[in-house]
Amino acid sequence: MYIPMFFARFTPTTICLYLQDCTYFTRKEILRLFYRYRDLAPQLVPLDYTNHPDVKLPYELIGSMPELKDNPFRQRIAEVFSEDGEGNMTLDDFLDMFSVLSEMAPRDLKAYYAFKIYDFNNDDFICKSDLEKTLNKLTRNELTEDEVRMVCEKVIDEADLDNDGRLSLEDFQHMIVRAPDFLSTFHIRI
Repeated sequence: MYIPMFFARFTPTTICLYLQDCTYFTRKEILRLFYRYRDLAPQLVPLDYTNHPDVKLPYELIGSMPELKDNPFRQRIAEVFSEDGEGNMTLDDFLDMFSVLSEMAPRDLKAYYAFKIYDFNNDDFICKSDLEKTLNKLTRNELTEDEVRMVCEKVIDEADLDNDGRLSLEDFQHMIVRAPDFLSTFHIRI
């Protein structure tokens, strides 16, 4: 099996061991994801990374993937996993996204990234406006403003352990523990 040259300084065994240690994937899955990444823009992603080590695919290509294109959080997911915060992804960003969203990733890691995705204003808390955006995306804007406000107030009332009017990561993780379907809904199959 041909190993892309972007790992030229490593042996194939070292490459897969390194990536397997950094992800929840097998060697075969890592190679399949590399080719998925490359297939999004073969003209941009070389098989030999020696001369082009800083390849980054634009969000428009990432967001159009079948796994994301119908997800109302597709742009936010890409922003959170991209190094540049704009949704443009390197291969490492791409592998990280798929690894965290794989069925093999642990609940705590998934909860951490779900928290980051729902924290639209990036202040390390989920406030009422973050909840409103989340709810509107989940319901595709089908609820009235009053219904959205009521649901958001209820969520904060039930999940805000320190009563500061917003959810910390700890509050969010505590809420996720009580949501048995969380793991089954927060994933992408490769």
